Amino acid sequence: MHRIKSLSDYFKKYEQSKKDPDKFWSEIANNFIWKEKWDKVLDWDFESADTKWFKNAKLNITENIFERNLKDRGDKTAIIWEPNDPAQSPIYITYRQLYEETCKFSNALKEKGINKGDRVIIYMPMVPEAAIAMLACARVGAVHSVVFAGFSSTSLADRINDCQAKIVLTSDGNFRGNKIIPVKPVVDEALEKCSTIESVIVLERTKQNINMIEGRDYWWHDCVNDISSQCDSEILDAEDMLFILYTSGSTGKPKGVVHSSAGYMVYSSYSFLNVFQYDEGDIYWCTADVGWITGHSYIVYGPLLCGATSIMFEGVPTFPNVSRFWDIVDKYKVNQFYTAPTAIRALQAHGLEPLKDNSLESLKVIGSVGEPINEEAWHWYHDNIGKGNCPLVDTWWQTETGGIMISALAGITPNKPAHASLPLPGIQPVIVDSAGKELTGNNVQGNLCIKFPWPSILRTTYGDHKRCINTYFSNFKGMYFTGDGVKRDHDGYLRILGRVDDVINVSGHRMGTAEVENAINEHEEVIESAVVGYPHDIKGEGIYAYVIVNSKTSDDKIKIEITNVVRRVIGPIAKPDKIQIVSGLPKTRSGKIMRRILRKVASNDFDNLGDTSTLLNPEIVNEIIKGSSN
Repeated sequence: MHRIKSLSDYFKKYEQSKKDPDKFWSEIANNFIWKEKWDKVLDWDFESADTKWFKNAKLNITENIFERNLKDRGDKTAIIWEPNDPAQSPIYITYRQLYEETCKFSNALKEKGINKGDRVIIYMPMVPEAAIAMLACARVGAVHSVVFAGFSSTSLADRINDCQAKIVLTSDGNFRGNKIIPVKPVVDEALEKCSTIESVIVLERTKQNINMIEGRDYWWHDCVNDISSQCDSEILDAEDMLFILYTSGSTGKPKGVVHSSAGYMVYSSYSFLNVFQYDEGDIYWCTADVGWITGHSYIVYGPLLCGATSIMFEGVPTFPNVSRFWDIVDKYKVNQFYTAPTAIRALQAHGLEPLKDNSLESLKVIGSVGEPINEEAWHWYHDNIGKGNCPLVDTWWQTETGGIMISALAGITPNKPAHASLPLPGIQPVIVDSAGKELTGNNVQGNLCIKFPWPSILRTTYGDHKRCINTYFSNFKGMYFTGDGVKRDHDGYLRILGRVDDVINVSGHRMGTAEVENAINEHEEVIESAVVGYPHDIKGEGIYAYVIVNSKTSDDKIKIEITNVVRRVIGPIAKPDKIQIVSGLPKTRSGKIMRRILRKVASNDFDNLGDTSTLLNPEIVNEIIKGSSN
């Protein structure tokens, strides 16, 4: 499987990937099962955002998880499921069992009229059936769109309507820490605003009383009862859609990022194997939710394509106590552990006492994902979890990239705190200034772009290709623009500096400022709002909302109401950390809000506000500064 074995091997393969990308990627792709091979490895044009990999090849990604692995790994554990409550027994699922359950549910989907190309919404907790649902969709050629089961009914309805889904797969409820969260009622509420859904399949998890509508709603266990555990895979074109995953943008409407079958398969497995240096027999654990791209690429597809054992965890890191992550590491003798800086910082705040009963000696690799990790958290994680001798892979990538793009390779690339370090083979990053001029050499800082396609690059934004072009390919001619700032240091290592557009990275989850503003503005007393990010000790970035209201209601009361509106419209993940009621917003004479100033105020950086003389209302700045300290 083309595993990189040393630093010199990395540099050699990197140069090969640049010099002859067709040969490089075709050699890797030859490790997979294909119904028909490709006519051409790559066809691309960034100006029209048109990229095709392994042109005219035919395949099914699930054959490369099952048929390719069953002979040698049929009895090997594919998924270990650790439930929310540690007193409940875990579930071990072998590759053969996973294959049979996937086939059963594939047949259940077909019985409900799901065919190749149909869109399927998965709105489920972190249970094995969520992975089975994804794989069953892929098996029958349906396009899955997983929606994080913490999003509101409005957010769910928006996604259903955008992709015109035919079916929703969900659960009665969701265990999260010491709470039972309703899930099916959220679906019911969402479907009041949707017209395309024909069926809802409900997994019984919490045994809550829920409303089941006859002729529309079906229990999962009834759908798979007495059904065949054999299902031939649908043959797909290399460029057929595998999944749509919605991500926040700088405008209010979420973007449906589309990933195709062949390129995503090749890159997710290649990056998993090399970044984590997975060995046969290792136990791998990524703590993400399948509602995010990390869960797609590095809980389900990447590990399973490599025949790995992947842990799925239903719960939270602090239940029933703050040692939960470390208890799981010791319980299953985890070798590779992959989590977010938010979780690390939250656990760091509890000190070292929760670690006293854990050995963590099984760990070989620790990883970070979702946002740039700050140096203090990097050192705490490296020294206390990795015991100072585990390589720490600080991975940079995005929903749109499909897989890890810039990262140390475990045990191969020298570690440097808070640096993503070097690009994977096949990835050609460049740093450009605001005019699009490439900044060469070391000790430079600017916008991070990619100048050459990689197999798992997004193909489009669903139903709106022009938006894909405008968002990713129009800022800098002939390049994919990541939206992130980056610095290349004196050693040539890359350090990601965070978003340069109107997107806030909250606990590793991207929130468009416009999306949060639109939610706030739904409150009947709100006249206008402006949302910015600010440094947050735990989340990395917090959400700071400046709001103009037309109300005699007390500020405290209206802040609570605004928070509740955001929770209802988007979900708890988007609720503002700080809300400041203001009488006006700093605007240019053309009416544009000067967010730069609002970001400075939110960060208590009052000495570097820049020139405010061009503002239509410069006096408002001092009023906002004064109000921010209240």
